[in-house]
Amino acid sequence: MGKDLSEMSLEELWQLFPIVLTEHQDIWADYYLEMENILKTNLLGYKVKQISHIGSTAIKGIWAKPIVDILVEIELNEHMDSISKKLIDIGFIKMSESENRMSFNYGYTENGFAKKVYHLHMRFAGDNDEIYFRDYMNMRQDLAHTYEKLKLELWHKFEHDRDGYTNAKSDWIRRYTAEAKYKLQI
Repeated sequence: MGKDLSEMSLEELWQLFPIVLTEHQDIWADYYLEMENILKTNLLGYKVKQISHIGSTAIKGIWAKPIVDILVEIELNEHMDSISKKLIDIGFIKMSESENRMSFNYGYTENGFAKKVYHLHMRFAGDNDEIYFRDYMNMRQDLAHTYEKLKLELWHKFEHDRDGYTNAKSDWIRRYTAEAKYKLQI
């Protein structure tokens, strides 16, 4: 058995969990629905406003990391800590925390990725720019394929540097999220 994940350095984690992109898989939508049902069952009684499939696995037809991103939006008067404890009880690992956000992983093992891997982003209701980005990319397949091309160009350069990979995409994502919010607001 390998070293416990909590004992590993960031560099060791990036080696164990590299950036890997694969062709779009329709099964990702099923993986999302499966986890959505688990979350709805386990978060019953909490003030969850919306659970959404976000990230590249939610954009039709583009290459993505085979990691299903989920956004859990909670009411402003709900306590993140109590939901966090429940998520940890069902197998999520808390990865980061700030005043208004928490991030969790599921499917990370001492031997690498499990078959099904999830990133869960818990936020207060309305902190959901990723939904605008997802919807806009699904409406604008030309932009989705440009985004895919950017991701493919960055993949091997940042294979063992998740922060670098994310940062290299950030300006592009911010630009089209802003455009999406402008064009999709009613």
